[in-house]
Amino acid sequence: MKSLVLSEEEKHYIISGIQDDCRTDGRSIEDYRMINVQTAVISNTNGSAQVKLSGTNVIVGIKAIVSEVLASTPYEGRIEFFVDCSANASPVFEGRGGDDLALELSKSLERTFCQGSLDLSSLCIIPGKSCWTLYIDALILECGGNLFDALSIGIKSALSDTRIPNLTVIGEGEEQDFEVSDDPYDSTPIDISNVPLLITLNKIGNRFVVDATPEEEVCSDAHLLISINERGNCCSVQKRGQCGIHPDLLFEMMQIGKNIGTDLNKKLDELLQTIVEVEDNT
Repeated sequence: MKSLVLSEEEKHYIISGIQDDCRTDGRSIEDYRMINVQTAVISNTNGSAQVKLSGTNVIVGIKAIVSEVLASTPYEGRIEFFVDCSANASPVFEGRGGDDLALELSKSLERTFCQGSLDLSSLCIIPGKSCWTLYIDALILECGGNLFDALSIGIKSALSDTRIPNLTVIGEGEEQDFEVSDDPYDSTPIDISNVPLLITLNKIGNRFVVDATPEEEVCSDAHLLISINERGNCCSVQKRGQCGIHPDLLFEMMQIGKNIGTDLNKKLDELLQTIVEVEDNT
């Protein structure tokens, strides 16, 4: 997303600094800004989280709703994504700009999280009939760059907070039905061990940066979105932007993205585990 207008001198200053591994805020090309994560921030959801990444602020809420299975996947549950860009977050979100970006973000998240990251078979209630559908809604409150990474952190954190109500299947054959437990504590957590995080690498000049600021995004001519799970496996790769990426630079971006993604997953998992332990003790 390019919402700023920079002079040629400003662009030259940013690009030349990155070539020397020195960004305007003092970070190296592989450094993230401070990330703050909170879970259970929305009471009327099955799971929620808020992520603040410097000037970027997103909230994710997840609702588990019983629905009909798809004919193409009769033994699996479903995941639906919806992203809303608040007009107060950035001037570029006003009018069609926000709608177009929200659609682009939703499609990228679907490609990232709907390709084996969750065990959808565990969301099936009655094969060929009923399943749980996870409606994942994300709201962008502030936009300070690197939306994809912030959203992926928010989604994984909200999934870790999500609890699916337990139910009992009754009857047999076509007469099968189910009863959902009324006890809010009678629920099951979601396995997020294979859920990846998105790492966005912005190509600027002959080098690249992670966690780009809005100014750096203006100077970027291509973006590589890599999803990495906690085992260091690359789950998906998406290339955005009109310019190409040299194979040597592409290989370096992939390797750095894998290393950063593995480390970020480890740190997030440790944080989420700490949050669970604190909640259990209270």
